[in-house]
Amino acid sequence: MTKKERYGQQLKPYLPTGFEAMVADLLVSHPVRFAITSPRSTKLGDYRSPQQGETFHRISVNGNMNPYNFLITTLHEFAHLKVYVQFGFRVKPHGEEWKSEFRKLLWPAIQTGLLPKDIEISLMASLTNMKASSCTDTQLSRVLRQYDKREGGEIILEEIPKNATFVLQGKTFVKGELRRTRFLCTEVPSKRQFLIHSLATVQLLENNYEK
Repeated sequence: MTKKERYGQQLKPYLPTGFEAMVADLLVSHPVRFAITSPRSTKLGDYRSPQQGETFHRISVNGNMNPYNFLITTLHEFAHLKVYVQFGFRVKPHGEEWKSEFRKLLWPAIQTGLLPKDIEISLMASLTNMKASSCTDTQLSRVLRQYDKREGGEIILEEIPKNATFVLQGKTFVKGELRRTRFLCTEVPSKRQFLIHSLATVQLLENNYEK
């Protein structure tokens, strides 16, 4: 078994069917250490340039994402790698150079015809208005989250009624007004207010709420 075939087999549980070879090609084409990590609340993936004395790049991607989000995040991080190889630290992390490389990686994925139509349409829209990540591209993020495997009781914050009570990261909140892409929510019982992203995955506690 070649290195590319071995990588493809290892990636198969995490990627949409048919994309193993595409990502394996990226792995064998660059000196990179690729890690599939436990969930991180602050990031979906990460790129690190070679440190002093190292000859390899580092990419890590959260292993709990649905296959389509895993694929897009992986391509996102490889775009950072390609930009670093060309420009080092001379350009902005998500500047035009990164957007150009990300488009170059996304386009072949779209052309395969293997992506669900709603994701394909959202990615095509992203090509003309590229965001720093799928998280900041609200429409793409909303489409991708439809493919998440949710545990019992989990729901997206924007799907629950105003004044409903929910749990996020072990804390209880009451949903308030929408402020652009986030809801102003009140923590129970401290009454402190927090802006929580409309697409956060929460657990609804009760259906009794004030309209």
